[in-house]
Amino acid sequence: MSQTVVTKPPAGPRDERVAARSPLQRMIARPEIGALVGAIVLFILFAVVAETFLEPAAFATVLYSSSTIGIMAVAVALLMIGGEFDLSAGVMVTTAALTASMVSYQLSLNLWVGVLVSLVVVLALGWFNGFLLVRTGLPSFIVTLSTFFMLAGANLGVTKLVTGNVATPSIADMDGFALGKTIFAASLNVFGISLQITVLWWILFVVLATWLLVRTRAGNWIFAVGGAAPSARAVGVPVARTKIALFMGVAFMAWFSGMHLLFAFSTVQSGEGVGNEFLFIIAAVVGGCLLTGGYGSAIGSAIGALIFGMASKGIIYARWDPDWFRFFLGAMLLAATVVNTYVRRRAEASK
Repeated sequence: MSQTVVTKPPAGPRDERVAARSPLQRMIARPEIGALVGAIVLFILFAVVAETFLEPAAFATVLYSSSTIGIMAVAVALLMIGGEFDLSAGVMVTTAALTASMVSYQLSLNLWVGVLVSLVVVLALGWFNGFLLVRTGLPSFIVTLSTFFMLAGANLGVTKLVTGNVATPSIADMDGFALGKTIFAASLNVFGISLQITVLWWILFVVLATWLLVRTRAGNWIFAVGGAAPSARAVGVPVARTKIALFMGVAFMAWFSGMHLLFAFSTVQSGEGVGNEFLFIIAAVVGGCLLTGGYGSAIGSAIGALIFGMASKGIIYARWDPDWFRFFLGAMLLAATVVNTYVRRRAEASK
């Protein structure tokens, strides 16, 4: 009786889509891993060289400085993942604060009327940036640079025309100020430490943005339009709506930051905000976002903002010459760009 021998066909190449990756490979592939390493190194450095760096009050100041950049950096990171960036974000913060203050003060209204008017105005500016971008096909650099100059000029010109000064009058005694300060600029006692409420808002925004990117269809759209907009459009992704929504997201965060500026100081200088857009972009890039789009995370932007906060305050606590801070920012941006590009290539090669 003969026995039938069954031979198995030779195994084909392993499908890379189901290939398992080690925990180390998955960790290295994360866009924020380089920033995390840098943050740890910077934390250890200032903990050693600056005696007051680890004191609760001092580190609370570091967190506050980080949060004022980090709140905007969250929205800027999402926009950069979507393949665009906004050079008007810094002055838009000032526009939001000026609008709320002048509308309420000049018309003798409750402050919350000005706050809502400011929200509508700033969201309209974000929509304008996005709409102009998708309708004309111009680079976001040109569109938002134009908006930057227009807003910077309007902030100064309208403020001087309406108030006769370069700053708005104090609104500290107006109706609605106490509630606004509680929401946007309160100081909280957390385990005996005075912590600004912006730190908690910052954490909340990072969590929401991370959930949006990782768990929702809109998050997939953001990565798709940033990676390859024509391909995304071909498979049904609403590219135009996604980009406009991202610009409006930056505008919303600008409004929120503007309200903090207004209720924290009760008066606003019309020339503020110029140059801050670069700090937001630096925080996002240091956190793992690429200028080419399609890659990055909200968590990375938070780490980038924390690096900024530690550096800006740590240099002071260590009694170093603060004139070198901008040199440090430039070097950090260059190093982060190189590292992020290298990490992404290694991550793609390991798939």
